[in-house]
Amino acid sequence: MKTAHEIRPGNVIMLDGSPWVVQKTETTRSGRNAAIVKMKLKNVLQDSTTETTFKGEDKMDDIILDRLDCTYSYYADPMYVFMDSEYNQYDVEADNLGDAAAYIVDGMEDICQVTFYEGKAISVELPTTIVREVTYTEPSARGDTSGKVMKPATIAGGATLSVADFVKTGDLIEIDTRTNEFKKRA
Repeated sequence: MKTAHEIRPGNVIMLDGSPWVVQKTETTRSGRNAAIVKMKLKNVLQDSTTETTFKGEDKMDDIILDRLDCTYSYYADPMYVFMDSEYNQYDVEADNLGDAAAYIVDGMEDICQVTFYEGKAISVELPTTIVREVTYTEPSARGDTSGKVMKPATIAGGATLSVADFVKTGDLIEIDTRTNEFKKRA
């Protein structure tokens, strides 16, 4: 069993007797109260979605499912197609990818883990760290050197995140896919 803190997008949990894919998590901590975890969930069997809130210490059954290392192949609207080392193709719905869809680009060589429930591909977990090119960011503000200065940047795939002030358009950066945060220049 895992606590709500430990659940990440791509995990599958059992609620009310049905398997749910976690599409998004957001943890809120306040000074006096316990942490609260908001989750966006999709039912694997009925294709329905819901948003729900848990206490950070709530325990949940994390379903152990079949996982297979695959690489991204192509996008066939509304499905992303992944291929394993034996050239078998697996379709994953765009909705099941959640935030990971913004990091998937053509020609991507990163190994992803595709999760299966009863033979159906239901989610994809990206590697913890990926490298992407910055397609657009504003130039650095001259003289702004106090503290950790961040600015917005758009990367290949269309995602926008905060990067350090010294990053320029065309730079390759490392991104932590669990937190969607800039790590360092690659």
